[in-house]
Amino acid sequence: MPLSTSFYTEDEAAVAAEFLERGYVIRPVDDRAALDELRGEVVAIVCEQLGRKVPNDHGAFLDNIHEELPVSDLNRVRLALYHAMNAKEWFRPTYFRLGRSHLERLVGNELAMQNRINFSIQLPEDDSSLLDIHADVYGGETPFQVVQWLPLVDVFDSKAMFFLPRAKTEAIVPRLVELGDGGMDQLYKLVEPDLIWLPVPYGSTLIFSPNNLHGNIVNHTVTSRWSMNCRFTGLFTPYTSAEKKIGSYYLPITTRAVSRVGMSYRYPSGFSE
Repeated sequence: MPLSTSFYTEDEAAVAAEFLERGYVIRPVDDRAALDELRGEVVAIVCEQLGRKVPNDHGAFLDNIHEELPVSDLNRVRLALYHAMNAKEWFRPTYFRLGRSHLERLVGNELAMQNRINFSIQLPEDDSSLLDIHADVYGGETPFQVVQWLPLVDVFDSKAMFFLPRAKTEAIVPRLVELGDGGMDQLYKLVEPDLIWLPVPYGSTLIFSPNNLHGNIVNHTVTSRWSMNCRFTGLFTPYTSAEKKIGSYYLPITTRAVSRVGMSYRYPSGFSE
């Protein structure tokens, strides 16, 4: 075996370089069968809420949910799905496993995970489920995190999330004080020419830095968007908010044995330093 000149594998170095340049990576999930089964559970819960039989084609059902789910009933179904899925013991470990290899390359192998996984459903031409342009750090989130954004259908064009690449985000941040009364609407118009929409096919996951400006617009495609999102951060990275901190908003998931020993160690008393 040749001697090493780097602490990173070639794959780790490549994905890190891509993430640092763009602010995101899109990769196939680590376990497609698990994703298919997870989507089947989602479909079963939604069908129960709608009082109908589970269809054979799960993807087509979700894509065309607007044909039988009115906007007026959308939030009820979304909240029922959110609570039912997050109550399942296997949901968070499975969600993590879908992107584990990529998360560990980018964040580390001692991780904390958001305590709940969020769901977003965006019907065609529906303006009730919009997320204005923002960066999560403005809401008290730690900057030492990524979001794993996982679609349950193919997403593309206005059905996808918009994203301002890292260099463009870092260039505009010092100018935020210039926005005045226009607020986020003015910010969106200012950066709109530089925004990109991130196509993510079903079976892949998007992992991005929420320090970058991002959001969504009205879905002008003819199919509905279904996506999940959850934040991951290093177990020992700084937490900048009393509300969004380890032990409540984030929960440890892969604490290693040596860290457990170190955290439980108590120095003997009675000795002077």
